[in-house]
Amino acid sequence: MATPSSPVNLWVVLSESKRIINAHARHFLALSVLFLLPISFSVTVYPSVIRFITDQSTVSFLRSGDDDQQPPVPDFKMVALLLIAYVIIVTVLNLLAIGSIAYSVFQGLCGRPVKLISAVKSSLSSFFSLLATLITTFQVNWILSWVVVVVESVWGLTPLKRSKSLTKGMRSVSLSIIFFFRVTQSVIGWISKAAASAPIENGEIGWTNAFFVLQILVMSALLTLSTLYNLASITVMYMHCKAIQGELALEIAEEFAF
Repeated sequence: MATPSSPVNLWVVLSESKRIINAHARHFLALSVLFLLPISFSVTVYPSVIRFITDQSTVSFLRSGDDDQQPPVPDFKMVALLLIAYVIIVTVLNLLAIGSIAYSVFQGLCGRPVKLISAVKSSLSSFFSLLATLITTFQVNWILSWVVVVVESVWGLTPLKRSKSLTKGMRSVSLSIIFFFRVTQSVIGWISKAAASAPIENGEIGWTNAFFVLQILVMSALLTLSTLYNLASITVMYMHCKAIQGELALEIAEEFAF
């Protein structure tokens, strides 16, 4: 990791995130498959599923040939249930992903063993603390709140205050991380929605089944990779902030004192 005197920027954070992920590639691949890939798949597929429900109603109406009837309205109950299921699945998996990946990156940066079972246990033990913190966040000053919850075992407003304190002098880096990953994920999301919004021709979906499946797989993989690096980068920034504040050196000294 860069020394406290070294300049910290987005490139440094991304480089160190890549180093940690590559050093424990199989571990992070397992966590990605467990938590991030289902999130990415849900985010990618959800617009297509809603579009499919709407299109099926439209196609059935067109084929009926009855011009006197009003165009059918998609099943509101089904759409609402899908939305609720989507929000619950994405929220739960996202919190589990944060807990396991932040813990793993932190362990790796400290030179400690990175184990899958420990990472999963960490995600479960920090789940409700992360959920409580989720209700009260997210801004530039609070970018580290997720990591603080996982590493320092606090929740609610405490990690928000702690994050604001740690990010003093590093808010430009915080902003650059948020901007970089928001833009990246927005582009991925836009491409996915554009593919899902392909026009209907003669009552049939304009894309082929093969293209649809390929689009889902590629977009899910890209979104998974982006989310993994986003969580890793925030954890790396947390360590840099602690080093700049002088806390890291103090913790190392206390650990060797025993």
